[in-house]
Amino acid sequence: MKSKRQQEILDIIAAEEIETQEQLLEALKARGITTTQATISRDIKQLHLVKELTTGGVYKYAASRHHHALNFAGRLRTIFQEGVTIDTAQNIVVLKTMPGMANAVAAALDGMDIPALVGSLAGDDTVILIMRTNEDAEEFRGEMRQMLS
Repeated sequence: MKSKRQQEILDIIAAEEIETQEQLLEALKARGITTTQATISRDIKQLHLVKELTTGGVYKYAASRHHHALNFAGRLRTIFQEGVTIDTAQNIVVLKTMPGMANAVAAALDGMDIPALVGSLAGDDTVILIMRTNEDAEEFRGEMRQMLS
């Protein structure tokens, strides 16, 4: 029920200019979903919704541009904590994963907004990340190690 409701919220704010939680409650009710303001408030937080200024000068709910990156970051953290080692060779970062996990790691990283990442290549248990510079590779390795600690 929660995932259906949250998907409906995302559909509603994509189609309509919703300014308040009350308007969102009414839009959900029109779609056959009855809930409370407290639940909507939690959904807004979990979906990382933000208020953005429209061309008409009013604020409306919108999905955060960082929402997908945040979801991927959480998934990536879980995958990494399962067993990933990180090493660098100049501007290349090599991630060794558990067998069968490399594609999931590469997909999660590809879904994130990492400006220094040129591209990735995944096998069964190894991911190769090509970074723009040697420094970018070392910085990325440090960030990943910090995330895991």
